[in-house]
Amino acid sequence: MSETEIPAYSGPRRILSGIQASGALHLGNYLGALKRFTALQDTAPTFVFVADMHAITVWQDPALLTAQTREIAAAYLASGLDPKKTVIFPQSAVRAHADLAWIFNCVARLGWLDRMTQFKEKSGKHKERSSVGLYTYPVLQAADILLYKATDVPVGEDQKQHLELTRDIAAKFNNDFSAPGYFPLPDPVIQGPATRVMSLRDGAAKMSKSDPSDQSRINLTDDADTIAAKIRKSKTDMGVMPEPGESLDDRPEVRNLIAIYAALSDTTREEVTTRFAGQGFGAFKPALADLAVEALAPVTAEMRRLMDDPTEIDRVLKDGAERAAAVADPVVAEVKKIVGFWQT
Repeated sequence: MSETEIPAYSGPRRILSGIQASGALHLGNYLGALKRFTALQDTAPTFVFVADMHAITVWQDPALLTAQTREIAAAYLASGLDPKKTVIFPQSAVRAHADLAWIFNCVARLGWLDRMTQFKEKSGKHKERSSVGLYTYPVLQAADILLYKATDVPVGEDQKQHLELTRDIAAKFNNDFSAPGYFPLPDPVIQGPATRVMSLRDGAAKMSKSDPSDQSRINLTDDADTIAAKIRKSKTDMGVMPEPGESLDDRPEVRNLIAIYAALSDTTREEVTTRFAGQGFGAFKPALADLAVEALAPVTAEMRRLMDDPTEIDRVLKDGAERAAAVADPVVAEVKKIVGFWQT
């Protein structure tokens, strides 16, 4: 090995991701996260958490936060995550997240956080009124990932910048404390035709829990009639379905609906356009509505069953927190030793 060659991380492959405990889950969460988590859980040890610590970067009603934590856990289970294969837990139940985040706060640099575009978007024109947590939560996110030495992180396109920050923090820690290869430099897992699902009312805006219009999204708790009605009313244009290979740069709403159909049917956008080329939206939208109802109805039914009696959810979360801590606590203990904290 040359003097300039830095040893790479050589530990096992691990997968980690999570969803913030704020607002109702929707189709974008299902296609961009839940469905992908389920597909990945058989490929490597997988950790999926409920990001309740991230949620309180803006004020949350305490009782509602508890309910939302259970609802997200119910969605994980209803979507096919197997708690025997996947460690499912609330972020706040594993104290090592906060411990490592503080150490990383002292590794990360202000200039790195100043470049985070999501803080600028969420804080708006009055960033001085935002919580410190909203500014520094990308550092906590790095701790979430590196605490389990995750190598693969399923993320949407809008989270790539945060994962790049995680890599920067890992590399700086490894270098600053002469611990080459201690933390991995995790890779994003961005795949599928609908990694970023857009609003049903505006193809330029991401489908969001915070959008004031309920017509902009399909909630995982919507019944079949509501799902069908929202798709029928979704925005398109005066044209017809495109031909295969036709550019859709100026037709964002149509592109979004095609991507949703492809993701729900496990096909490609090209296959969808081939099937519906030249047809009007009066033919395409009912087909998409039927497909969405078929895919989401079992998830909705299982979520409702679990939420009606949360005993099973609580058992899974408690067991997951204990299993997560068994992995995380030794990492924090070793990091404290590397940093030079007093040890008994």
